[in-house]
Amino acid sequence: MKHYIERFVDINSKLEKKSLFLFGPRQTGKSSYIKHQLSEPELSWTLLDNELYRNLSIRPSLLRNTLRANGISEGIVVLDEIQRLPELLNEVHMLIEETDIHFLLTGSSARKLKRKGVNLLGGRASLLNFHPLVWPEIKESEPVLSDIFKRGLLPSAFTGEDFDSLLSDYIGLYVKEEIEAEREVRNLPPFWEFMRIAATTSGEITNYENISRDVGISGVSVRQWYNILVDTLIGFEVPPFRKTKIRKPNASSKFYLFDVGVTRKLQGLSKIEEGSAEFGRYFENYIAMEIRSALDYSGCDKDGLYYWHAQNGQEVDFIINERIAVEVKATKRVSARDLKGLKALMEEGLLEKYILVCREDYPQLLDNGILILPYRDFLDRLWKGDLLK
Repeated sequence: MKHYIERFVDINSKLEKKSLFLFGPRQTGKSSYIKHQLSEPELSWTLLDNELYRNLSIRPSLLRNTLRANGISEGIVVLDEIQRLPELLNEVHMLIEETDIHFLLTGSSARKLKRKGVNLLGGRASLLNFHPLVWPEIKESEPVLSDIFKRGLLPSAFTGEDFDSLLSDYIGLYVKEEIEAEREVRNLPPFWEFMRIAATTSGEITNYENISRDVGISGVSVRQWYNILVDTLIGFEVPPFRKTKIRKPNASSKFYLFDVGVTRKLQGLSKIEEGSAEFGRYFENYIAMEIRSALDYSGCDKDGLYYWHAQNGQEVDFIINERIAVEVKATKRVSARDLKGLKALMEEGLLEKYILVCREDYPQLLDNGILILPYRDFLDRLWKGDLLK
């Protein structure tokens, strides 16, 4: 029996207030979480059960009638893989209005629901994204960065022995069930090449024209395919911070894949060598994953993550909630060169804190106010909420 890792997020408290959509990429552990950490539901159905799916497709009222037959008018009801049957949300909507039931509606993305014009219950349910494993969940195992970059943080890959095969299967299943089965893309071979390039350029400013030439498709298709990755939660965009006046900012977004293990596998790399340029890129991607997850789980503004890149080339990797600048360097010894972007941004006088995340051994506060944090210290402060208040 595989060891279950206790998850950080608390959906029980959210469900006490109202119904909840819980969306997350496949194999991030939603089902295990519900089994181990959710208060006992009154009813739990998965639409992966083909017989149940067929019956509900023909008679959506089966949900209402089953609840009525079992005397269920309050408590929690779980409907897993809700995106398979968007029409069922009409029944859910009425039941929320007529009963005290709070629904937990899970799925791999809201893309199919949105495409069919479903309004996600008009605000009657909150929305939470579920992520791969995060720092508070793995901290006690004392993982090293190279192992995180190699395995990634999908629970099965992080804890499994044959993680390479698991990651290969994961990517294949994603393309088959989220892309091919849903007819999102007509020509799959170029999409596979696009996925490889998206992994290779993860963390870079997105250049649609270059990718269009490399893949052999139109720039419009490239944008659409990036939107698919975002909608299916396989990646996320970080928009530019545009409020600087002294130095004109760049106007294009950066894109990150949701997991460093999946990124490595798509790139075709066997491992990430310490000291290499790739190691620094993966370090930045990992910190981006943690910040994105912390923002989602804390209930902060989901659009609270930016980056800054001036047209003269000066840049800072992340800006959190328009208050905190975070530069990420994989170095074990910070130099003046590593601080250039933060110092340039400080001259704008717009933010409250300036942090450099690195692999130094000790936290340091410099005379100019820049805080140097070993990445473990940064992640501790991030997840305690010190940086999100």
